[in-house]
Amino acid sequence: MKRTPMTLRGAEALRSELKRLKGEDRPRVIKAIAEARSHGDLSENAEYHAAREQQGFIEGRIGEIEAKLSTAEVIDTAALTNTGKVIFGATVDLEDQDGGKRISYQIVGEDEADIKTGRISITSPIARAIVGKSVGDVVDVVAPGGKHSYEVMEVRYV
Repeated sequence: MKRTPMTLRGAEALRSELKRLKGEDRPRVIKAIAEARSHGDLSENAEYHAAREQQGFIEGRIGEIEAKLSTAEVIDTAALTNTGKVIFGATVDLEDQDGGKRISYQIVGEDEADIKTGRISITSPIARAIVGKSVGDVVDVVAPGGKHSYEVMEVRYV
């Protein structure tokens, strides 16, 4: 079975969502289905069909989260020894060699990626290019926006 890397924060977020789905959303939709059934003819009952559709979504998401957590290799980035190399979970400061602009990214699992908060997926072009590199290394990244060169300025494990 292939293990999928995930940060401790990402695993906790999924566990929290799973708890909410099972403890709040699922019981609420079951109650809505029961109430809609009590209104009689199900073939023309929009409330019943909407509740059943929502139940399908919730059950699907529960299964998806349980599958992800069962294959997750949870990595506590704060417990990693800083070797100076870019690895999964590291936060990396890069400097664009063309414009001098500095950017900071944390390399995370696919489900945790959020470019707005500086978290990029381990499978992204930038992450694939910088993994294994050290401070001072210059990497070329071919991304949808074109080719860029970045210098690794700092590597932190937080």
